[in-house]
Amino acid sequence: PPPPPTGSWPNPTGQVNVNGTIPVSGTLDGGMRRYCCIGDGSQEESQDPMFRLESGATLQNVIIGAPAGDGVHCAGPCTLRNVWWEDVGEDAATFRGSGSPNFLVDGGGARSASDKVFQHNGPGTLTIQNFQATNFGTFYRSCGNCSTQHRRNVVIRNVTLTRPGNTVAGINVNYGDTARFSGITIVNDSSRSMVICRKYNGNSSGNEPTQIGTGADGTNCIYSSSDLTYR
Repeated sequence: PPPPPTGSWPNPTGQVNVNGTIPVSGTLDGGMRRYCCIGDGSQEESQDPMFRLESGATLQNVIIGAPAGDGVHCAGPCTLRNVWWEDVGEDAATFRGSGSPNFLVDGGGARSASDKVFQHNGPGTLTIQNFQATNFGTFYRSCGNCSTQHRRNVVIRNVTLTRPGNTVAGINVNYGDTARFSGITIVNDSSRSMVICRKYNGNSSGNEPTQIGTGADGTNCIYSSSDLTYR
């Protein structure tokens, strides 16, 4: 399928006032209402999420207003379908769990993630598809310094990313992470300055991870020039 058009953004059908974290088990369908507000819009890592998804839960057709606290937390495998973040703040969604969970982000979009859009702290594989984002630091990050580390995999396909944006994916090669890219459209990047895949040696001691390189290598960062379109 073609990537979603840039700039098209859904209009909320109504407003839900949020006073604290909303737990989700099973499926929560927001009917394209805007859920707002929680937290203070800061970079504080300890903020509560707006939604906390139990293992196997689905959150769909939701517009998340700002401030959104720490966005969405998944405690295990989860699906985020057609979820839109108007102003991310810290992170849009954080993925945790144990074993080898599969996480899916399908459709939706995010704006103004001064740090990261998707933060992968647990093990398993995150697939992000049919998504658009603009004005972000890093679109996907495998946690560089979590106290418990894992091998993590990400598949990013059919997404449109509009600069400003620094990095599409950051992964830890020393833990065997993989990032696979296809159908990536990058907008407003005539200088080709957005880094597609940034490689680190991560750690479990809380220190800043060490960057060791960028670019496709066929092992950890998997893509070719035909997977990227600039416009």
